[in-house]
Amino acid sequence: MELYTLRWPQVDALPRTTPVVFPVAALEQHGHHLPLLTDSLLLGEVMRRVQATQHGKCLFAPLQWLGNSHHHLDFPGTLSSSPRVYLDTLIDLAECFLRHGFTRIVYVNGHGGNSVPMQQATFELRQKLRDRRDVLLVSATYWGLGGRPWEVEPSLRQREMGHACEWETSMMLRIRPDLVSDPTATTDVPFGVGFAPAHRAWTMPERSTPGHIGDPRSASAEKGEALFGVFAADVMKYLERVIAWDGEAWDA
Repeated sequence: MELYTLRWPQVDALPRTTPVVFPVAALEQHGHHLPLLTDSLLLGEVMRRVQATQHGKCLFAPLQWLGNSHHHLDFPGTLSSSPRVYLDTLIDLAECFLRHGFTRIVYVNGHGGNSVPMQQATFELRQKLRDRRDVLLVSATYWGLGGRPWEVEPSLRQREMGHACEWETSMMLRIRPDLVSDPTATTDVPFGVGFAPAHRAWTMPERSTPGHIGDPRSASAEKGEALFGVFAADVMKYLERVIAWDGEAWDA
């Protein structure tokens, strides 16, 4: 079910255990060859495929296109909500439905910079509701749910998500090739290791002059379809776990 199509009595009639799904993405630079809305377009396609399978079992809020993208602000066109403001926005979205009595809140993310605020939002909400055992607050990034797309499409060279990389470029070639400039004119920008396994705070100019990370030159629409298939299937399985939760157990 898509929230924006419903009237409030229809929402009120839903079981309060219906998972409420908030897709969150971004509008930010994606190198010289991909459009600013890439993250939102890609997550939107993943969620379109997921919604087609759910048959009324989840309630999907409209995709949130504004994300936490301050690390891209050196590149014109990027729009960003500062980390604390973004975190509070995520909390506010969830609290609207918690106030309405819904007990299962799910964030599905399509932008790396949203991951930490998203996790912090669920953490802070859980502390506010620490005596409620019936509330489930979960978050996931669509490419981080365990899928191994290179096993479906062996020609994929990457083994992790980059930025405006082989993966994202392939997915954009699959759904909006009209918005993609020639990826063969790009270069390979290595992922690097930074200070891994520790986490190093960073801004994009520290890692990439053109604004992408990875090698978009081998991207193709065929690879994009394989990626979408894997990622949509992962999100479907994730939501099925939320639907099947018994309302008490730690494991699901």
